[in-house]
Amino acid sequence: MIQSRHRKLTERQIAPLKKPVHNPREVAEIVAIQALSFVASEPERLGLFLAETGVGPETLRNAASDPNFLLSVLDFVLRDDDTVKAFAKASELHPTNVAAARQVLGEALGDPNWERDVP
Repeated sequence: MIQSRHRKLTERQIAPLKKPVHNPREVAEIVAIQALSFVASEPERLGLFLAETGVGPETLRNAASDPNFLLSVLDFVLRDDDTVKAFAKASELHPTNVAAARQVLGEALGDPNWERDVP
């Protein structure tokens, strides 16, 4: 809660003050960052991801600002049905939204031909 001089404001009351994101690429990047957090939350999954991408744990934070790296995060999550379902559940998204984020980000980076069947 936020305290004002006259009364307390609830999260619901201040929610409209937050800037909504309308740019599809921004939304896709947010989903990719959430996917990175999901991957990093489990040591075994993170180890596999780091081994496949060649990124070291010490450079992970800097790599997260690179849209091409974020694309590889979404590719990693989407390559396995169980992983994409677990991520979708954890992030409260439908698996098709994860695939759509990958497609939007891919198109923005010049990879328009990517296709994926989503469970």
